[in-house]
Amino acid sequence: MKFSSKTITILKDKQNKKSKNHRKAARTRRQRGYQWEDTIVKRFNSADNWNAFRLGSPSIALPDVLAVNTKESSIFTIEAKSGTTNFLPVPFDQIERCLKWVETFDIYKKRKVILAFKFLSKKRIGLGIYENRELREFFKVWDTSLPLANCVCTYEGKVFAKISGKRKEIKLKDHKMPFKTKFRNYA
Repeated sequence: MKFSSKTITILKDKQNKKSKNHRKAARTRRQRGYQWEDTIVKRFNSADNWNAFRLGSPSIALPDVLAVNTKESSIFTIEAKSGTTNFLPVPFDQIERCLKWVETFDIYKKRKVILAFKFLSKKRIGLGIYENRELREFFKVWDTSLPLANCVCTYEGKVFAKISGKRKEIKLKDHKMPFKTKFRNYA
């Protein structure tokens, strides 16, 4: 089958446009994540006796945020997820790296891995199509007695994990953060 040069040019243009759309969407998702991490850091740093830091890009196997309170002997590693869907996933390896960090700093009495979820006030219902909804934030403490597993938090604040090949709801406790939030926690 032979194509004219005009047909080939049109096909290449469509392919380039799709590629640019995917790159733009990926960049938008990363920016949302960075903004959520930055918000968490600023909230911790505004609370008495807390210091928090963003630890860098995901490629270097660090938690998203590290928060420390030396007066209360507390350290939190935080994996932050933000999005416009009805569920936000957390891969098991991200939970695992957070656990390694809190286990390493055994000098602290309170050591927790916190999964911070932010469901944005717009819900994506199609390609570039959104509807308004209520913004929700959840701060869940990982239960170290659970086996490591990929998990997902729903817009209602329920957390599910894939354990032994089956989807199962896991009861993670909500953590009362040391700062005020503009939004209610719902779970």
